[in-house]
Amino acid sequence: MDAAAVRCLLCCVPLVCGNPGDLSGSGRGPSMACGHTVLMRLVASAYAVAQKAGMIVRRVIAEGDLGIVEKTCATDLQTKADRLVQMSICSSLARKFPKLTIIGEEDLPPEEVDQELIEDGQWEEILKQPCPSQYSAIKEEDLVVWVDPLDGTKEYTEGLLDNVTVLIGIAYEGKAIAGVINQPYYNYQNNENQKLREPKNEAKAGPDAVLGRTIWGVLGLGAFGFQLKEVPAGKHIITTTRSHSNQLVMDCVTAMNPDDVLRVGGAGNKHARLELVLFLPVPGCASLPVST
Repeated sequence: MDAAAVRCLLCCVPLVCGNPGDLSGSGRGPSMACGHTVLMRLVASAYAVAQKAGMIVRRVIAEGDLGIVEKTCATDLQTKADRLVQMSICSSLARKFPKLTIIGEEDLPPEEVDQELIEDGQWEEILKQPCPSQYSAIKEEDLVVWVDPLDGTKEYTEGLLDNVTVLIGIAYEGKAIAGVINQPYYNYQNNENQKLREPKNEAKAGPDAVLGRTIWGVLGLGAFGFQLKEVPAGKHIITTTRSHSNQLVMDCVTAMNPDDVLRVGGAGNKHARLELVLFLPVPGCASLPVST
């Protein structure tokens, strides 16, 4: 499965799995709780790991050295944040769920992982939710976790931080059934004259706002951690790729005669903006999402 397909899998669950809730999670507890299903324990752990990943993403920016590496071309980049976050997520989940299959986007050599990258907590509020009955008997070895450690890497290197997401998807029998999206810079104040890639220039939340948020969902249970905003009545809005457009995309957008077109980076960012998502595969990009 290529990176675009992985991002599509990771993003699709939280926004289509049911009615959105207001549950953002209010506490992180110690690892493992008796009596909970494997799936709900995994989602609770993935939530805590994604929270830590968001902190790593912000820390790398604050330190000022992104450690950028070109993978296949100038628009296909990898940064220090990609590497550290993938090591954090994969190692943290593997320690707690040793029978899981975990697949990360980045091709990294085996190496010892610093203990400070390990997250052993879980989000207790998730464990209070009932597991959908069709998933209650799932075994650890039946699940596959897909990780995109930093979706929107190009935008990250350009300082377009609100495009950046951390994506963790959970699949069962080849289908996405749960997922977590962390937006490290949700609510941040962007001063266009400030270069956030320079040391000591850290992104900060606006007044009375918390920097970053985490959205999670389980198929058949719902999606949580956000508030839906209704599309303006009578408006047809398209959200499409900022950096991977081609003639097919442009022709499709024009044919739909939209009232507005939002060109943004990152598949996770696009999906987090939308109420209803339709998919048009684009090379190098997970999809062309359309809000109707």
